[in-house]
This record gives sequence, C-alpha cells and structure tokens, in this order.
Amino acid sequence: MTIDEQGQRLAFRSVIPIWILAVIGVVLIGILVPARSYLTWVPIVLAGATIVTFCVQLSLDRKEGLVNRMMASLGGSVVILAIATVVLGALQLAAA
Repeated sequence: MTIDEQGQRLAFRSVIPIWILAVIGVVLIGILVPARSYLTWVPIVLAGATIVTFCVQLSLDRKEGLVNRMMASLGGSVVILAIATVVLGALQLAAA
C-alpha cells in the first residue's frame, strides 16, 4: 500500500461520515420541524457539519491533505444541503 492509497482511505473514512451527518440532519428537519421553519434550520445543519468537520479532521494523526479533506467534507455537505434546500423549499411552498 502506498502513501497515496492510505491518504485516500483516510479521506473516505473521514469525509463520508460528515456527508451522512448532513443527510441525517436534513431528514430530521423534514420530520421534526414545522414546514414554515424548514429553511431556518438548514444553515444550522451546515454549521454543525462544519464544527464536526473541524473536530474530525484535527483529531486525525495525519495532517497531510487536511485542507483537501476539509474541502471535500464541507463541499459535499454544501451540495447535499443545496439539494435539500430546493426540496424543502418546494415542500414549504406546497404547505403554504
């Protein structure tokens, strides 16, 4: 196994859980929050994903690729939350 393969495995193990956290946050918004407040909670999920990203990435022993792993974690979270914003916004309009 080369150093690059180790770095890629570490990236997948530390990035994908953040994406899963963002998806869980969006699902919880859809289930627990009243329709009129959907879009208020999406930035809170992004803030939580950002804080967890910093905690996870800074707790790892390997510091090489830190910026790339953080960009992947947060970039994926932003894409997930952008899609969720469109879906939840449409649901919010339909409920109004």
